[in-house]
Amino acid sequence: MLVAMAVIGFVDTFIGEISQTVGLWQFHAMRSAFMMPLLILMPVFGLGVLRPRRWRRVLARSLVLSTSMMLYFGALGLMPVAQALAGMFTSPIFVLLINVAVMGQRIGIWRSGAVLLGFAGILLVLQPGTAGFGPAMVMPVAAGFFYAVSAIATRSWCDGESAVTLLGANMAMLGVIGLVVALGLSVWGGGSTGFLLRGWTWDVGAALPWIVLQAVCSLGAVFLIVRAYQMDIPTNVAVFEYAVMGFGPVFAWLLWGQGLGIWQIAGIALIVVAGLVIALRSGEAQPG
Repeated sequence: MLVAMAVIGFVDTFIGEISQTVGLWQFHAMRSAFMMPLLILMPVFGLGVLRPRRWRRVLARSLVLSTSMMLYFGALGLMPVAQALAGMFTSPIFVLLINVAVMGQRIGIWRSGAVLLGFAGILLVLQPGTAGFGPAMVMPVAAGFFYAVSAIATRSWCDGESAVTLLGANMAMLGVIGLVVALGLSVWGGGSTGFLLRGWTWDVGAALPWIVLQAVCSLGAVFLIVRAYQMDIPTNVAVFEYAVMGFGPVFAWLLWGQGLGIWQIAGIALIVVAGLVIALRSGEAQPG
């Protein structure tokens, strides 16, 4: 898990470079295209199967997770890596709230306090009411919400599905959505050059090495995450996911000189603490 988080923390810092010449949608289309041959080879080496058992449920989960990934990578092209990661890591808070609101789960004072702590952290990171706040700042938090829904869907909709099946379906969904939207923006987008609204471009020479790097490293990192969860109980493994909150900002600072304000650093720390408390207390609440 630590190696996977280091890889993700490193490779996600290159989205800022990719965003200079390639749009969000084309990035996903190209990344998925590079990933698919590797995914097809995984069953050959006995790492799972690609064919879903219940394709409607798998597609529904892929749509929710793809929405999360579009929002997260879109945020990476518009703000420092640490802020985008902080928004994504609000997902344990949303998982807990959804379980309480929809499934009637009861939580104690520790996890209730963690939710309040986490939302205080969100406010410190987003800083509403300041000059730097805008609609784009909400994107990573929305990504965290949809990631939470996909996490619940993975267990409730897709129990028994192969990890390769879920990964392949998600990458295919991202690729198809990215290709359709990129081509649509090329025809009807008005020639926008912004990361979120840029259509398809053939001038990809500068971004191509980073997209290939993203495809290979992301696939490898996801495989390591799956293996980690297969080797120990989820609550023991989940806490190590927060290591990316250290790796990401460090790599962003070393490679690109990205920094954060003191209040944003404090907000990220609160989100991490809240997530750790929820993970650990949720583990204690599970039956043996």
